[in-house]
Amino acid sequence: MDSLMDVPRARAKPRTRRIVVVLAAIAALGAVTLAVRWFASRAPGVSRSDLWIGTVERGPLTLEVRGTGTLVPTEFRWASAPVAGRIDKVLVLPGAQVEPDTVLLELANPDAELAALNADRDVAAAEAELARLGAQLDGARLAQESTVAGLSGDSAMAKRRSEMDTAMAQKGVIPTIESAESKDRATQLDGRLTFEQQRLAALKRGNAAQLEAQRSQVERLRALAEFHHKQLDALHVRAGIHGVVQQIAVEAGQSVAIGAPLARVVVPDKLQARLKIPEASMEDIGIGLHATVDTRAGVVEGEVTRIDPAAQNGNVTVDVKLTGALPKGARVDQNVDGVISLASTGDVLHVARPAVGEAHQSIKLFKVEGGALVRVPVKLGRAALKDIEIAGGLSAGDQVVLSDMSRWDGVDRLRME
Repeated sequence: MDSLMDVPRARAKPRTRRIVVVLAAIAALGAVTLAVRWFASRAPGVSRSDLWIGTVERGPLTLEVRGTGTLVPTEFRWASAPVAGRIDKVLVLPGAQVEPDTVLLELANPDAELAALNADRDVAAAEAELARLGAQLDGARLAQESTVAGLSGDSAMAKRRSEMDTAMAQKGVIPTIESAESKDRATQLDGRLTFEQQRLAALKRGNAAQLEAQRSQVERLRALAEFHHKQLDALHVRAGIHGVVQQIAVEAGQSVAIGAPLARVVVPDKLQARLKIPEASMEDIGIGLHATVDTRAGVVEGEVTRIDPAAQNGNVTVDVKLTGALPKGARVDQNVDGVISLASTGDVLHVARPAVGEAHQSIKLFKVEGGALVRVPVKLGRAALKDIEIAGGLSAGDQVVLSDMSRWDGVDRLRME
């Protein structure tokens, strides 16, 4: 009976199982928490096959700067509107070969035509006035010359009569007073003759001045008429040079103001390269440096002739004169690649140019350390065509990731798988 009454000892087993289950649950929860924390703190992984890895080397480096640009003409001409008008005809299209007297466009301007007609009328009126004035002045001159001639005859006759009367008065044939009267008349006529001769000379000078003034008026009006006719002829817009039409800036029927650009004509075999160079790479570029320009159809030698003093959108414009022969097919506005040779360095650290970063910039690259990639600061120096100088942050033999790692900008450490 006493053995059957031992109830508390039988009830202890369920409590022990509950404690074991609770402890197991707590242990499992802790293990899960630790696992989550470990996975959360673990560096992201990246496949080595997706990376471009370069090795830092030491040695000489040929410095070069690359830029892209276009071929631009060194000789060209904009044909502009000589007067305001309307485009009547467009006679050529871009790409046409033209001569200096080739008519590109025809303009219409009724005012210019009317001005030329009025100028011709004014010239004709001035020429008629010159002829009328010449005839009038010739008549006045001839009348004065006739007066001088008559007085000259009368004066000569009066002198002879005075001499005769003087001789007769000395002989007592005629009174002395009559001889004196003859002498006074001769003196009076001689004075009148001198006066009329002076008047004739003044008349000739006056006539010459009037004729010269009228001739000047005629010449002025002729020059004005010639100007209007040149304007009228300029309505036929000509190329002005041997070359190729690059651009027609207007259409038929369009109204244009005086001086408006109408067409651009270029000399196609006289081109230069206009390159855009990153301003960070401009430190060592100067006038006269050797350059090569890849036109896709061939590489042409050249030299730097101009550097734009201002930068635009992070680039500086550099003009390269082409010293070599242009390949066939080279044309205006064609895209080209240019390489400017700077110099050769001594023994320096260098690596292949990374996907991000230009000369003389400070960037961050992932450095290979065992099976991990660690982001380190790197200072870049001068640049070559394919390599770039390492000015600080790396040593010879270091391996760095050169491919674009922008998607990992917020991460300083990666696992390399």
